[in-house]
Amino acid sequence: MKYLSFVAYVVMMSLGLVSANQAIAKDIIGYAVDSAGQLVHDNYGYCVRTGSWAPKHSIASCEGGIDDKDGDGVADAKDKCPDTPANAKVDGEGCPLDSDGDGVADYKDNCAGTPAGATVDGSGCPKDSDGDGVADYLDRCPGTPAGAPVDSNGCPKDSDGDGIADYLDKCPGTASGIKVDNKGCELKGRIQLRGVNFGNNSAQLTAASSAVLDDMAATLKRYPDQKVEVAGHTDSSGARSYNVMLSKRRAESVRQYLIGKGVAAGNLTARGYGPDSPIASNKTRDGRAQNRRVELRLK
Repeated sequence: MKYLSFVAYVVMMSLGLVSANQAIAKDIIGYAVDSAGQLVHDNYGYCVRTGSWAPKHSIASCEGGIDDKDGDGVADAKDKCPDTPANAKVDGEGCPLDSDGDGVADYKDNCAGTPAGATVDGSGCPKDSDGDGVADYLDRCPGTPAGAPVDSNGCPKDSDGDGIADYLDKCPGTASGIKVDNKGCELKGRIQLRGVNFGNNSAQLTAASSAVLDDMAATLKRYPDQKVEVAGHTDSSGARSYNVMLSKRRAESVRQYLIGKGVAAGNLTARGYGPDSPIASNKTRDGRAQNRRVELRLK
């Protein structure tokens, strides 16, 4: 089949073993070519030799029966992925296999067998966007801060089980059942809201008070059954009756703010103590400043 005279080639055309549009245009280098100068193949995939063929004119791909420039075992005529790298396993169309369907060919895939749907990088390995050592497709807590120790689900560890992740916990080793603030430290019976202030002779909270109250609201929402009294206090300047009223209004302002942040209204009460519970001397400016305060009293 590899060596044909012109007469034999014509006979093959008549028998349908060579397609009719593969007419010999020129007799060069010992093989038949078509009008476009392309090698003519018979229906078995072999190049058609002419009478002038000689071993010195041999073309390796022709003598193998097919043209397969990338050597992947798929003829160029059928190869949809020419120039496949050597030794890359291919499918019937000459394209590199991707056994796990992650979009990365097997010959490039450093993580074979990736589960379906897992997002992978250029090496075929599952992405770990937050760098916590847990692949995104397994990570139940994406976006973990760098350096935060995590469990097998990619969630920050909470070694003492207080509800505050280890990387945020300023008081590790808290005993089981102890209520803690957002820093992981025990909630005491009385919590002074340092940084919560008001306008002069006013119950209007200052803008800077929001950060403290937002943090406290987040803490209280973790304990939905916790009852709290918001206690307002003043110094001894002025009439006692006025100070009691002012401290009550200030306590109520804090209560309303916490409610607005999601703390259950039924858990909060407000009371004004005026100047009756000082924590410092009212004889000094600094002492009076300390006495003007709002506390939370846990019940």
